[in-house]
Amino acid sequence: MNKLLAEEIYYYMVLGRRFEYAAKEHYMKGDISGFLHLDIGQEALSVAAMKAFEKGDVFSTYREHVMAIARGIEPKAVMAELFGKSTGVSRGRGGSMHLFDPSHFFYGGDAIVGGQIPNAVGCAYARKYQGTEEGVMVVFGDGATNGGAFFESLNIASAQKLPLLFLCENNRYAIGTEITRVAPFLEQAKKAKPYMPTYEVDGMDALAVYKAVRDAGKMIQEGHGPIFVEAFTCRYEGHSMSDAGTYRSPQEMSICKAKDPIERLKSELLERFGCDDKMISTLEARAQKAVDDAVEFAAKSPEPELSELFDDIFCKRCANVVS
Repeated sequence: MNKLLAEEIYYYMVLGRRFEYAAKEHYMKGDISGFLHLDIGQEALSVAAMKAFEKGDVFSTYREHVMAIARGIEPKAVMAELFGKSTGVSRGRGGSMHLFDPSHFFYGGDAIVGGQIPNAVGCAYARKYQGTEEGVMVVFGDGATNGGAFFESLNIASAQKLPLLFLCENNRYAIGTEITRVAPFLEQAKKAKPYMPTYEVDGMDALAVYKAVRDAGKMIQEGHGPIFVEAFTCRYEGHSMSDAGTYRSPQEMSICKAKDPIERLKSELLERFGCDDKMISTLEARAQKAVDDAVEFAAKSPEPELSELFDDIFCKRCANVVS
């Protein structure tokens, strides 16, 4: 990790948090409809994992705004998608839960819990079949590890030695249910141990996440089969905007916020990488401008035309599809 990369990760983490706060504000104003799952508190994982996994395909959860931006999708296109505008990354058709951009190898926002995991297995099989060096990374929450498709995916990926990185974002809560109420242990990596090598990392430490994902990515690209990485995180908001999060005590939230990933990386920049307060302020101001520009762009963008309502619903080039 060099200074420039550390600064870049910090910039995207600050951008991500301020983007999410802006999304929350405009959801409350009625500019954003539908579901909205905020990533506040988990920026270290969302940004550092994307920056570490440079090659290959990424499949994510529906809490993916920050991941999409860190992957290289323009904040303007992401915010416009939340606003349901035609300039959005999915042309206003997907909203918060479906940020999809093949040009950045980002296949994000599967609204079915764990639904992206089998898709990632299929993509990893294709990568291996094609003989390409790039692998696949799939990000999912702790709650997804209780689904049957999760275990089927572990089995197939292991049996076929697929170039697939399983990245578990363990924030301890599947919606509002604490994971140890529905699983016999906190560490969900234990479920993957019979199938593949597993690693644990502090998901609130951006530098640790970057190293863990980078190392795992190299292993799968070198043909060592699937790898499972579990990152322990903490989201500050409820599961979605409809969740007040009252099942978590003030004491628990205080412990979480004492580990704030942005403050931790800021300290590293000042103490380890030789940054000064002026550089930090410059990065933060740049991030805020990007968010302000994204909101302005989304607000001024047109809504999709009614005539496009049924576009891209049916495959027009598939010989075996009856229209």
